[in-house]
Amino acid sequence: MPALIAVDAGTTGVRAFAVDGEGRPCGFAYRELTQHFPRPGWVEHDADEIWAAVQATLSELARRLAEEGAGPVAAVGLTNQRETVVAWDRRTGRPLHRALVWQDRRTAPRCEALREAGHEPALRAATGLVLDPYFSATKMEWLLRSGGVDGSAPGLALSTVDAWVAWNLTGGADGGVFATDPSNASRTLLYDIRRLAWSDELCGLFGVPAGALPEVRPSSGRIGRCDPARAAGLDAPLSGIAGDQQAALFGHACFAPGMTKNTYGTGSFVLMNVGPNVPPPAEGLLTTVAWTLADGTTAYALEGSVFVTGAAIQWLRDGLGLIGSAAETGPLAASVPDAEGVFLVPAFTGMGSPYWDPHARGALVGLTKTVGRAHLARAAVEAMAHQTRDVVEAMQAVGGTPISELRADGGAAVMDVLCQYQADLLGVPVRRPRVAETTALGATYLAGLAEGVWSSPAELAGYWLLEAEFTPKMGAKDAERRQSAWRRAVDRARAFGS
Repeated sequence: MPALIAVDAGTTGVRAFAVDGEGRPCGFAYRELTQHFPRPGWVEHDADEIWAAVQATLSELARRLAEEGAGPVAAVGLTNQRETVVAWDRRTGRPLHRALVWQDRRTAPRCEALREAGHEPALRAATGLVLDPYFSATKMEWLLRSGGVDGSAPGLALSTVDAWVAWNLTGGADGGVFATDPSNASRTLLYDIRRLAWSDELCGLFGVPAGALPEVRPSSGRIGRCDPARAAGLDAPLSGIAGDQQAALFGHACFAPGMTKNTYGTGSFVLMNVGPNVPPPAEGLLTTVAWTLADGTTAYALEGSVFVTGAAIQWLRDGLGLIGSAAETGPLAASVPDAEGVFLVPAFTGMGSPYWDPHARGALVGLTKTVGRAHLARAAVEAMAHQTRDVVEAMQAVGGTPISELRADGGAAVMDVLCQYQADLLGVPVRRPRVAETTALGATYLAGLAEGVWSSPAELAGYWLLEAEFTPKMGAKDAERRQSAWRRAVDRARAFGS
């Protein structure tokens, strides 16, 4: 039986993940990435470190597969942290600046200036996005204006992380393929999601040379072939690319319009498949390309992007020292019945959907003398669920149809206390899959479809297996009361930054 490999170049680390022809995991390797914070609100990665982590994880995974007698590798898929910008010289392969991470807020004043100049409606109509530092275009503009990157230099590459990794995997300066896919391109503020093409007008607005952008290929389709000398001996086609959240939607087999997933990672990202047509702009939400298959069919998604969820757990550990490891959070939060009226609004880098307020700041409200570390852990967990309900309510208002279930993945989704509270707040079942690495799984699915390992998305839907289901236990009135209290806490966080 063939093996399929996914490279998942995420925000906090890089994974290499393998499945067999029935979507069952058969190997895994991981390397953590260094987070650089040169100034408040600035977040950077070392692009060379990302590539080194890709090589190291592939090498480790290849050894494990060989030891276990796995079949030949039929295809490689790639998924990645989105919006993060890498600038490099394709002649030498050298990065020209540290990568600017999606969490980076340095371009907030520029976004406000563009909004005040009246550019947001046209940007929203073309790209499905809002003017926010989260997206790639103002990051690219900053690199060109203030980061020492020469926009006229021959060989300049400006891209999201997927194109950087794909170029290196397929040969680098010795003929690497410079390509991305629509799911990543649609996160840049430079891509027209109706025409499925880079926009000359938007490139002009941000001063980004179109020639420095990668070619856009289907999410499922052959990109090139891995160079064994650079890819730990791997000689297989690179046949799938998708941004991490769209890959997770695919990995959850959310192939029908209305199906919805949430990935509880560093941030949380709720995506709803809305089918082949671009919906009108929705207040507080993003419209994004979910994927384009080799036959040219494109699916779109509504997305709610929550900037800080799992990162709040990291803050409890590293900033406050309340826990020794992230794994302690679930049991600690479950040791108390609720947060005793405490709300943590983790607006450490502003707030995303549905508020889109870059000036909001974190707030901890409702403290009394009886509150202890377990209540603070519980408040951090409950904040993930409250933010998700905010997004789901906005989606339901647009679509007019309530969701029937939420499929959940990501590191924090292992916490039963979170999944149960989420089900309680939403009033629908939360379903957690047996394969937790849903993002990487989606990348292998896209690659395997392109190479004929699987015949259709319908076949893949049969491989989605349930690990646990959480049904609502809280009454609707109690859930609404708690959500209303949460919104009052959000109002205070937003007012503090104004």
